[in-house]
Amino acid sequence: MSSLLISAAHKSSGKTTVTVGLCAALSAQGTVVQPFKKGPDYIDPMWLAQASGRDCFNLDSYLMTQEQITDCFTRQSVGSDISIVEGNKGLYDGLALDGSNSNAALAHLLDMPVVLVLDARGMTRGIAPLILGYQAFDAHIRIAGVILNQLGGARHESKLRAVIEYYTDVQVLGAIGHDPRLAVVERHLGLMPNHELDDASQRVRAMGELIGSQVDLSKVLQIAASVAPLLSSAIAPTATPPTLQPSRVRIGLARDKAFGFYYPDDLLALEQAGAEIIPFDTLHDTRLPEVDGLFIGGGFPEMFMPELQANTALRSSIKAAIESDMPVYAECGGLMYLARTLRWKGEVYNMVGALAADVVMHDRPVGRGYVALETTSDAPWRTDIGQTLRGHEFHYSSLENVAPGLKFAYRVKRGHGVDGERDGIVYRKVLASYAHLRSGAGSDWAAQFVAFVRAQSMTLKAPIPALVATMSVLVSGKAIDTDTEGYIKNLDEWSEEFALARAKAEHLELTEAHWQVIAFLRAYYEEHRVQAQVRAMIWHFSKVWGPELGNNHHLHTLFPIGGPQKQGNRLAGLLKTKGEH
Repeated sequence: MSSLLISAAHKSSGKTTVTVGLCAALSAQGTVVQPFKKGPDYIDPMWLAQASGRDCFNLDSYLMTQEQITDCFTRQSVGSDISIVEGNKGLYDGLALDGSNSNAALAHLLDMPVVLVLDARGMTRGIAPLILGYQAFDAHIRIAGVILNQLGGARHESKLRAVIEYYTDVQVLGAIGHDPRLAVVERHLGLMPNHELDDASQRVRAMGELIGSQVDLSKVLQIAASVAPLLSSAIAPTATPPTLQPSRVRIGLARDKAFGFYYPDDLLALEQAGAEIIPFDTLHDTRLPEVDGLFIGGGFPEMFMPELQANTALRSSIKAAIESDMPVYAECGGLMYLARTLRWKGEVYNMVGALAADVVMHDRPVGRGYVALETTSDAPWRTDIGQTLRGHEFHYSSLENVAPGLKFAYRVKRGHGVDGERDGIVYRKVLASYAHLRSGAGSDWAAQFVAFVRAQSMTLKAPIPALVATMSVLVSGKAIDTDTEGYIKNLDEWSEEFALARAKAEHLELTEAHWQVIAFLRAYYEEHRVQAQVRAMIWHFSKVWGPELGNNHHLHTLFPIGGPQKQGNRLAGLLKTKGEH
């Protein structure tokens, strides 16, 4: 299994830019790249996923056991030519004094060679003892190459190459000059998410071209190939006895420019537990889709306060659903959205108003880092009272005017949460927390939430008010009606512009591969008058793309929300059918 870890001597060395550029450059030449990110992070993985065309998964030694890390890595690497892990901070940095949760420890666990990205500004001969020291510090770590970053010109590069060649045995894999085109927009939580930028794909393409022209990609692939394959139970799953499948529930997912912080394995865990994920847009949709529960993740609601306030219809719909006991799970930005108001830079805007608290933004982080939470008896959908959960938080906001008597799902053992002692506001069937959990890292929140939603959907007698069976997509100034899942009402109104608008609403950038699938689905529907099942797509595209890409995993990677049979057919503008081939 070809793999490598991209790390640095210290943070802000440019490793994210280099890693994104490498993923884009290798993908452009036909290499299938599977990206990973060490530690708790949402934004870097978004860029890495954009560059590689595959979901980026987080490997976190605080939230995951070594077995969970190894299984995640091997499972998600299947079908790729190379797995690239972007580290966090410096190579030897971490929480523990013994380095057990450092980037180096991860490289050792997964038997990966390390490529160091070195910010070489102001350095010449001093780069040699830096490299030698990093090599000598831990004999188990194989630093297989360096990429020099932020060079001042050809003369600077030649000096550094001469020093490294004379004093060390480390290869120089690339030398990257200072270039403003490699800069990614930053804000108070780090990089700006790619889904907020209309030109994200062009930026990534340019980064790939610039990095690809200054880094020896063949040497990178050669280094990555020099590792032994890992053994994992995830590669060879054992047969399990058939079990009765529980009824499926529909969970609405807030996914737009304001809310986009979701771990892909959490969404997969929701689906595996029996949830059908229905995306909705807090900025543009005027009604909730027909769902049994809601998941509103983190994001930057403070950047879209006017738009969120202006969408009074959706805010009213969400509040009515909550008051009618719809189960809701909200993390960080989702908590802020459910509060009464949000204040930032002297401006105050109304939010959903379901939680009796006001949110105020600050100039510095209020809660930042890993958290440990102990569940209380008020946790609405957990049975493991008193168990410690691990997660992470990163928020610049705090709550004011909190109503007395609020219930909380967690006692904070490490971190800040809402007030340094408690986190996880509980109101009716809502759990809203500053903490981000990760189901695949041991909290198992996804399965427990789905079970809670299923139980509540079976007991609710009154319909949720303010829900309608029709939505619309704006195409060239005209509203095209769809049902609440996004299926077009009138097949004759479909156009490529509709597919683009529908994809934008679902946070998906259409590539040539997407258009090929859409064309196949429309042709299949025209011939059979029913939607094609996935096996028909696999049969077709295994011939067109080859078995490496014409398979179920790749098709679901292309259409992450509902898979090719649901999301693909929505984008193809096909009517929802009961029978399928």
